[in-house]
Amino acid sequence: MSLAELSSRAIVGRYYERLEAKPGMEWIDAISNYFTSDQESETYKWLGMPPALREWVGGRHAKGFNVSGITIENKHYEGTLEIMLKDLRRDKTGQILVRVDEFAARANTHWASLLSTLMLNGPSSACYDGQYFFDTDHSEGESGSQSNDISVDISTLAVTNHGSVTAPSVAEMALSIMQGVQSIYGFKDDRGEPLNEGAQQFIVTVPVPLFNVAAAACFNQVIDGNDTNPLAAQNNFRVRPLANPRLTWTDSFAIFRADGSVKAFIRQEEQGIITKVKDENSEYAFDNDAIQIGVDTWRNVGYGRWQGAVYVTMT
Repeated sequence: MSLAELSSRAIVGRYYERLEAKPGMEWIDAISNYFTSDQESETYKWLGMPPALREWVGGRHAKGFNVSGITIENKHYEGTLEIMLKDLRRDKTGQILVRVDEFAARANTHWASLLSTLMLNGPSSACYDGQYFFDTDHSEGESGSQSNDISVDISTLAVTNHGSVTAPSVAEMALSIMQGVQSIYGFKDDRGEPLNEGAQQFIVTVPVPLFNVAAAACFNQVIDGNDTNPLAAQNNFRVRPLANPRLTWTDSFAIFRADGSVKAFIRQEEQGIITKVKDENSEYAFDNDAIQIGVDTWRNVGYGRWQGAVYVTMT
């Protein structure tokens, strides 16, 4: 793009082009459901599960839904980029377009920022059943008491090579992840029926310091010398590691079911990202010798199905 073409209109076009790319953000759709909104807030009724089939004995036994829910209020978010006209005129190395690309990247990672905050607050924030999202005593209907906040004492694991809770061995990490996956498979719905028996894809979300060992735990065929890795050996499910730089955990991680129809989180959007421009012909440009490009959106996130996630702390 030549300097003559580098105008506020060209910059906005470049912004939308980069905004549509969304590199590296596929995990957002895997662990959250997206809903549009047309009002200040939306209430999501959690209806529970329909009954399982039973033998016809004594006629039909009709059962209604167990009703609970959450309300998510839309919030207004904005970002504004100011560019001096002299910089726009003098930019011969494309630095302005680089900054525009970075501006779009900030917008693309906004959902990631909001969802990461939900993860971090999961052990202390309530979800639809009134319990913390990550909690040890979820219970509804005929499910019994269930925990998606588990601890794994890595010193008791049957492995040869031991590490620490902040630097576990590959074998310790693999077996800790496996215990989390087992927990997700064992969750029951409010009818007492298995909720995740068809699960085949999982994402293990870790802080950056644990990513190397998590990747090895998921992909190495052999761990702890000559032992077959239970994660890599399975053909009926796949666990993918994901490094999340926003997580501040040191000895823990979260696992999410990635192929369920109802996800662990909810993304709600009243208004997608739009741009507002004070261009070269505006009064602002006349007074300040600069243009401004602002982006706005109305959105928010909330907790969905806790049974689609488990928080694992290594002790």
